[in-house]
Amino acid sequence: MKRFNILFSGNDKVFDGILTCMLSAFKRTADPRPFSIYVMTMDVSRIKPEYTAISQDKCDFLEQVAKSYNGENRVIRLDVTDIYEREFAGSPNEQCYCSPYTLLRLFLDLIPGIPKKMLYLDVDLLFNRDIALLYDTDIRGYEYAAARDHYGKFLLNPNYINAGVLLFNMPLCKKTGLFEKARELIKTTKMLFADQDAIYRSTTRKKMLSQRFNDQKFLYKKTVIRHFSKRLFYLPYPHTENIKQWHISRMYRVFGYTAFDDILNEYIYLKGKYEHETEASEKTADIT
Repeated sequence: MKRFNILFSGNDKVFDGILTCMLSAFKRTADPRPFSIYVMTMDVSRIKPEYTAISQDKCDFLEQVAKSYNGENRVIRLDVTDIYEREFAGSPNEQCYCSPYTLLRLFLDLIPGIPKKMLYLDVDLLFNRDIALLYDTDIRGYEYAAARDHYGKFLLNPNYINAGVLLFNMPLCKKTGLFEKARELIKTTKMLFADQDAIYRSTTRKKMLSQRFNDQKFLYKKTVIRHFSKRLFYLPYPHTENIKQWHISRMYRVFGYTAFDDILNEYIYLKGKYEHETEASEKTADIT
């Protein structure tokens, strides 16, 4: 059965991001193909107390939501703590600019059963149009497809990529050793944007996508993915802000978007439902 294969990664705090992004994909996609959603996680609370793995309970709830849209949808939790500790513990990039969870996609070739085509997504994005517009991109002969980084294309290289949206051709990535080379860089070379730089430097051949597939600054009618990454604002004075889609009040106040109202309304309902069910379950456990 043909599927949309999606990969997220993160700690226990990515629940809101996965839920909102997942809902946006379901609501904006007319294609009947089911989704397989993989969630890479790990426990490295030795680095920071909040670096704990996303729970199976949360992944089970995400799967319930997914199946409410299509009974064939599934959510698969992948705990890669052992792989991380073996590969990257103590590496120069363990304290990287974002978090060590951004490095987990570099283990894709080490996980049995990973499909031939995999769409990696950061959790801070929403689909504005059908996922098939991106997923069905022909990447034969390319290790992956990616859009340019909004700031990096000016400051670093015209074809410097943003690694928040990566459509991987897994057989070719394994053949060229993309992930192996990237892991070696992580182990040996301190880099400013660790995961992104490692992938970029290890690439043999990539397909450049239109900015509409990973728009890190604006939302247009043609935008397929709006990526809520940190961005620069010039008024009332030059400053950066890191507003995510689940920061609903700030998102409305700063961007004024209404295109995602249906997604965020359902997110609010489902987040409340999960918290209510969790609280009820904990009270029952205390009684028994």
